[in-house]
Amino acid sequence: MLSRLSEFRELFAYNAWANRKIFEACAALPEEQYRRDLKSSHGGTHGTLAHIVWAEQLWLHRWLMRPNPAVAQGRDLATIAAVRVRWEEIEAERGRFLAGLSEAQLEETRTVKPSTGGEYQHTFSQMFHHAVDHSSYHRGQIVTLLRQVGAVPPVTGLIFFYRRA
Repeated sequence: MLSRLSEFRELFAYNAWANRKIFEACAALPEEQYRRDLKSSHGGTHGTLAHIVWAEQLWLHRWLMRPNPAVAQGRDLATIAAVRVRWEEIEAERGRFLAGLSEAQLEETRTVKPSTGGEYQHTFSQMFHHAVDHSSYHRGQIVTLLRQVGAVPPVTGLIFFYRRA
């Protein structure tokens, strides 16, 4: 049986695997399709992918008690290459953070001040669950967006991560 910390590390490994699959699918799109405004919550594929990466950076900054990313929603990321570079940096830093975390620290809290207002206390455990859930939610949107432009989306479900060779 996995410790709670090992389970979170596994969930973030799944998150990285699924993000890589989404990046590969998006990179295969012609530029016009990748940039097309499909009237989704973040416009289209590029906006949604940039939002995922920005949110992962935002949560990491909260855990490390750093200021929020300088540009909201990843609007400073002009290309898929820039989005991927940012994500790889975040992924590496999050890996180092998780490697240094102890089981006891999972119940430590951080103050979270959403841009929509309010102030909340959340444990690392709660925030980790949310971060993976948030990225999964938006990857699901990208799957739909890929289908709308005629692309075949990758399978990114957790069970498929467990089944990989």
